Amino acid sequence: MSFLTTIFYKPYQAHLCVTSANGFHLRPVASFASTAKQFPCSIFASFKDKKVDAKNINALLSLSLDTQDCFTLITQGRKAEEALEALTKQFSFLMQNDQEIHPIQKEKIAYEGKILEGDIIAEGIAIAKLYEHTTQEVSTQNSLGFQEALKNSLQELDMLHTLHQTTPDASIYLAQKELLKTLTQKNNTLEDFEDAVQQASCSLGETSMKAKISDYQDLLWRVKKHLGIEEKMVLPATPFILFAEDLLPNQIEQLTQSRVQGVILKKSSLRSHAAILLRAAGIPSLILALPDDTECTLVPDVIVLDAYAGVLIYTPSQNDLQKATERLQKNKRTKRHIRSQRFKKALTTQGKPIHLLANVSDVKSAKEAKEEGAEGIGLLRSEFLFTQVKPSFETQVHAYKEIFALFDNITVRTLDIGGDKALPYIRLPHENNPFLGVRGIRLFRTHPEIIEEQLHAIFVAAQKKPIKIMFPMVAQVEEFIEAKAFAYRIAQKHELDISSIQFGIMIEVPSVLFLLQRFNSVVDFYSIGTNDLSQYLFAVERTHPTLKLDAHSSILFDVLEKIVKEAAKPLSLCGELASEAKAIPKLITLGIETLSVSPKMISTVKEEIRHV
Repeated sequence: MSFLTTIFYKPYQAHLCVTSANGFHLRPVASFASTAKQFPCSIFASFKDKKVDAKNINALLSLSLDTQDCFTLITQGRKAEEALEALTKQFSFLMQNDQEIHPIQKEKIAYEGKILEGDIIAEGIAIAKLYEHTTQEVSTQNSLGFQEALKNSLQELDMLHTLHQTTPDASIYLAQKELLKTLTQKNNTLEDFEDAVQQASCSLGETSMKAKISDYQDLLWRVKKHLGIEEKMVLPATPFILFAEDLLPNQIEQLTQSRVQGVILKKSSLRSHAAILLRAAGIPSLILALPDDTECTLVPDVIVLDAYAGVLIYTPSQNDLQKATERLQKNKRTKRHIRSQRFKKALTTQGKPIHLLANVSDVKSAKEAKEEGAEGIGLLRSEFLFTQVKPSFETQVHAYKEIFALFDNITVRTLDIGGDKALPYIRLPHENNPFLGVRGIRLFRTHPEIIEEQLHAIFVAAQKKPIKIMFPMVAQVEEFIEAKAFAYRIAQKHELDISSIQFGIMIEVPSVLFLLQRFNSVVDFYSIGTNDLSQYLFAVERTHPTLKLDAHSSILFDVLEKIVKEAAKPLSLCGELASEAKAIPKLITLGIETLSVSPKMISTVKEEIRHV
């Protein structure tokens, strides 16, 4: 901070508390620092006796902010007040949307052989020989300099983010990219970069963030690889269960190309990026702190990794092997069968058809939904277009056209963004509780130009196709009527025929429950958003670290029953509840005939329906 800044600009500050059970870790830190960089003022985070630059990811991580830790955010200089407001809102959003990773409940299965118990990373069964993790350095001639290797590494992380865009692990690569840019700002050689990684790793070594050290090591590995110095895993050509202290994210990528059957990690964490990637890859895996003198690492024979029971059976009996083999074969048969049936209709045992649509967030996930057997798109989250750079009209039209070409039955949710997430071109006044503030349909009043351009793009892309447009966060009938009239004025202004377009609402605000008779006369359809509806119904955030929502509460199902009975227009349900095996029979019994789930869940949910 310059001397003049301290004289001519007063500081602004806010006290922020970490409410996510995962702490303030790499992914939210990267997003937070990225927003901070957009402002010209000085921005600092102060915790205990340490004060760091909040625009620097590495510095923010060094604070090791865990659940319930509170720090002070300080801004000073040009646009300091604006920066504080935007960052406070974003921090609230990041905390509320940082999904907690819960331990997986273990099945109770009896085995005869000696066992060791661990924590489940990803469920499944593996039967193979145990193989200890080893690597070897492979050097190749390479004329690239450090800066070129760095550039290639950043491009590689971009590519990985795009490749994994529809999966939970996509944000890992984006966060790593931002961390790499920060780490190498003042480093011009590999030696400097290695020193920076070493210092950062040491600062996290004895903190709650030590699981994130692997991200630093992974970035070093990527840069060295592009310099021709690659450390490769030595993996057998036969099926194996890998035992390792921990794994780097890039090593999970290598594992997916091998004959790995399962993984045991000794010193990892359920929150680590290795664990997230193992779950995404579907590799049965445990965290199991093997004693140094355990005999299981010396066993030359086949062992059993039961990641349903959370155990390693390192001296399995013949009965144990038979039991595990039968479970493994059954799983494989079930997966093959479910996959083979994905394009068939989902009929209950009584022959009642249930329509399966997909929740998608971009062109890639829409294509995936088509491949997975979706009958249409029940929820197109249009936020994917609205990033840090405002999308042009042409960009929006092109994206919508690509998606609309895939299905006839498509529901587009208008921009559902508000005070909880700041964008450079959507500035909103400070709100004490942004989740109860300007968001969803309320943007029609504060930023009509944004919504006008979006609706215009949808109308042009639709080309008389029967697209459904859904307004989120509707609380009153008058809001919907105004929004629909606004849409028709846009069509009239551009001389567009939108007679084939339908307009409906997302039922997520409890007031709608008492207005259904009136809504029936103005809407074309309804979609129930159980995620937000539950939050507002019980006044509890889904991601709250201590207060827990009961997703299967009888009260919620009473509410759903009321909606089904009183809604006189087509109805679908698109919340997480739609893909939960325990809830599906109840939803069908209530009379819900259309469910919308993530693309990867379509075949599984169809199979669940066939047993109702």
